[in-house]
Amino acid sequence: MTYSPGQPHGYGYPPPPPPKPGVIPLAPLSFSDVLTGAFTTYGRYWKPLLGVAVTAYASVFVLLGLAALAAWGVVGDDVQRLFDLPEGQDPVFADFQPLIVAFGCLWTFAMAAYVVCTGLVNAAVPAVVQEAVLGRPITFATAWRRAWSRLGAVVGAVFLTMLAVITSMLFLFVGFSALMVALIAGITASAGDHADGGPGIAITGLLFFLIALAMVPLALWIMIRFSLAPAVAVIEGQGAMASLRRSAALVKGSWWRIFGCTIATGIMVGIASGMLQQVITQLGVLPVSTVDFGQNPTPGEVFGLIGGALVALVIAQLLVQAVAAPFQPLVSGLLYVDQRIRKENLAPTLALTASAPTP
Repeated sequence: MTYSPGQPHGYGYPPPPPPKPGVIPLAPLSFSDVLTGAFTTYGRYWKPLLGVAVTAYASVFVLLGLAALAAWGVVGDDVQRLFDLPEGQDPVFADFQPLIVAFGCLWTFAMAAYVVCTGLVNAAVPAVVQEAVLGRPITFATAWRRAWSRLGAVVGAVFLTMLAVITSMLFLFVGFSALMVALIAGITASAGDHADGGPGIAITGLLFFLIALAMVPLALWIMIRFSLAPAVAVIEGQGAMASLRRSAALVKGSWWRIFGCTIATGIMVGIASGMLQQVITQLGVLPVSTVDFGQNPTPGEVFGLIGGALVALVIAQLLVQAVAAPFQPLVSGLLYVDQRIRKENLAPTLALTASAPTP
């Protein structure tokens, strides 16, 4: 029996509760319903959720490790030369240039790998949510296959959404860097050395900093407006741009509500994962702090002594990240279902689908 909000009921009798074939009642959801549904989904479907997240983050870790080894093979001699400079000789920019280029390439590769990893998790979670709402099982292989098939559209939607945040962070970084340069120039001038351009650099840095602050509300507005795009891309099979437009249409009129649910969930996940990572970091640094490197250690000795602890620390933090990563997309996926129930009366269709025999 399906429940229709407009169905009349007998005098004095409360309406029957909405059907709940899966993790949420098939009716407009409160924030408590969304959180409960997210925790319930995680508890029932932890195998495909964690399986995809751990596989994705482990793959990124392996690729970044190989890239770091390749970078070390290219610039290892340059690092050794920095350690072997004659006493009293200061390094010049040319000595650091290969390291800067290698770090820039490694950072770019890491960012690209992180976007793909995030896209893969954001593609797998809606596939799980779609079955969880109906109370149907889903395996890791099915979740992985559906996530991989929609990876391009989800990565495109995630990347376009992240551009607003990246742009704001870029302005903030440029402004902060300019202010630091101006501060150093002022200190140099006060010490009696000749330094020009300090006030101009400070004004430029302050301008970029103010632009970054002004862009924060715009970035938040764009993030929430397009927050349902991954779910649209997976569940409705839309492309990246069509998913963004569809998300904007679903969020319209409910921006503040979705903003509140998203931010509250992000704060909870951030605090929990941050505390775990802090504990892991302290445990990882403790053994390294007791190591005696001796006098004039070589780069190989330094990296050899701390390499094992750093690798273990990174693996532990990646595991924490993998455990926390599915929760925010779970909330967004349930908000997507909630918005369709509110705007498109999807509840009867879901109830009918859930009652149909599984093919």
